[in-house]
Amino acid sequence: MRRRLVPAAALLPFALLLTACGGASSASTGTDTDGTGSVTLNVGDQRGGSEAILRAAGELKNLNYKIKWSTFTSGPPLLEAVNAGAVDVGGVGNTPPVFAAGAGSKISVVAAWHGTSRGDAILVPNDSKLTDPKQLRGRPIAVAQGSSAHYQLVASLKAAGLGLADVKVKYLQPADALAAFTSGKVDAWAVWDPYTSQILRTRQGRVLTTGEGVTNGLTFQVAAPSALKDPKKAAVIKDYLARLRRATAWVTDHQPEWAKVWAKDTGLPYDVALDSVKRTNSTRVAVAVDKPLVASEQQIADTFTALKLIPQKVDFGDFVDTRFNGDLPPSTTPAKG
Repeated sequence: MRRRLVPAAALLPFALLLTACGGASSASTGTDTDGTGSVTLNVGDQRGGSEAILRAAGELKNLNYKIKWSTFTSGPPLLEAVNAGAVDVGGVGNTPPVFAAGAGSKISVVAAWHGTSRGDAILVPNDSKLTDPKQLRGRPIAVAQGSSAHYQLVASLKAAGLGLADVKVKYLQPADALAAFTSGKVDAWAVWDPYTSQILRTRQGRVLTTGEGVTNGLTFQVAAPSALKDPKKAAVIKDYLARLRRATAWVTDHQPEWAKVWAKDTGLPYDVALDSVKRTNSTRVAVAVDKPLVASEQQIADTFTALKLIPQKVDFGDFVDTRFNGDLPPSTTPAKG
């Protein structure tokens, strides 16, 4: 059967295809603080991320500090900015902090959310003969190195009795991976939402397996230690995290509203945005940065160290700060949905 090809650029909007590139753009929100002078919180974000969800939920109102938003294309460059002190806090998935820690970066995980891993998937073309992950042996698979999908691929292969050495890994950022997938240059693509929802909605592929049951489903806010040492900045980070937790909870009961905002912000078709919200975004629960979380991330770190993709042993507990936990539930709390 000849595969019907659709140009990569036609599948995903330009804003999301930018994940193949580096760099950041900036914008500002809020007003000066009262009292002893102004505080500006430098926040690292991704397109359709924290700023969009805070705005949609009304949580950017009545700020008594400024937020300077820097929009990054993916987690690794965002964490590079955190390490450099150019960003005070920013959101990433479960794997970039492990690689940053392995590189000795100055980062601290300060907040976490637990969601489902159904949007983290290994996709295959509709006409593929593959029906079981065990059949991936010897097959070329696209994945973004250091991404949450990278660990999901490793974990899914392990569950199928395979390792990275048993497949032909092609390290590609999403735009290039999308082109390779739709043109038949790879047999599978390990990726996350909204890419998963986009491929399924456009009927360019199907799910071979997901990360459900094999990955921890965690996402993080990561701060610069230098910002945490500043009492004013630390107080502002505490307020920012509280707002972000409320905004994330708001999505659960406002899925169509959030999908509409997200679609407008990213250029995603509304139906794809809503699919992704239902599958992934509305499942997240704010949880504590606790010992089970550290142990789960340590497992990811040890896996990549054993694969020699991280150059040194990582003690993930050295890269967390628990001061903002409050009365949050444990990290093992089941996701919504």
